[in-house]
Amino acid sequence: MTEHEPSTARPAVGVIGLGNMGLPIALNMVRAGFGVIGADVSSERLGRLEQAGGRRAETTAELAGRADVIVLLLPDSKVVTSVVTAPAFVASLRPGTVIVDMSSSEPMRTRELGEALREHGVSMVDAPVSGGVKAAVAARLTIMAGGDADDLAVVRPVLDALGTVTHTGALGSGHALKAINNLLSATHLWATSEAMVLGEQFGLDPAVMLTVLNGSSGRSGSTENKWPNFILPGTFDSGFALRLMLKDVRTAVALADEIGVPGRMAQLTESLWAEASDGLAADADHTEIARWVTADAASTGPDPR
Repeated sequence: MTEHEPSTARPAVGVIGLGNMGLPIALNMVRAGFGVIGADVSSERLGRLEQAGGRRAETTAELAGRADVIVLLLPDSKVVTSVVTAPAFVASLRPGTVIVDMSSSEPMRTRELGEALREHGVSMVDAPVSGGVKAAVAARLTIMAGGDADDLAVVRPVLDALGTVTHTGALGSGHALKAINNLLSATHLWATSEAMVLGEQFGLDPAVMLTVLNGSSGRSGSTENKWPNFILPGTFDSGFALRLMLKDVRTAVALADEIGVPGRMAQLTESLWAEASDGLAADADHTEIARWVTADAASTGPDPR
């Protein structure tokens, strides 16, 4: 059996990052029968993993020495790179290990990191997700997996326990598609919020608007999920931060610039979200963009002409 050939034995899976997405993902791996080792700065989250049957590692280097597959759920490429290039972590890696970056990272940096890891006999797959915390808890994530088919085959049983996996192409393609998806998500959430404010100011009932829009060509993830579940109730608690959405939008804009693709709408979306991010709380949920759009409309008022 080659080092990339899938084994019938369950691999030991290390999970680095037990945040809003990482912890439910790790818990679902435990439920699926994998031996899960977690590393995180939060003792409370590590304790919850242990209560469910997982184990803790005191350091990422310790985790690297115990895991066949290492899953990363970290804030961005900068943090990912700092973790996987740390000398103690690299020294602890076992040849044949596959690192799966489920973070929302930068596609070009992912490719560079994958090439560097190859020199140590380690493979990499990028597998960002869509669906949010609710889908993570229910193991119904949409998973965009980039990388060599042989490497993906090794980690496929782990990813299959978390949702629906689509092989998007070469390493970095998953991160590219995630950024593109969130660019679209951010764009239609802003547009939907403006449309809803317009309708409300005219006198339309927001619930009636959503019913009609969701049966018409104006429907989107914003009308079907975000507005009815997080914005209309006023909870603004989808579990995905506004600043993380802005980061993904910026990743998509940067990618377009790198490969020479015009992105005027993308640039406008980035500008609008950046303005809202500066004006809202640092920990604002991304659905609070509707609150910003509503306040902006109220401050502008009707055209006096």
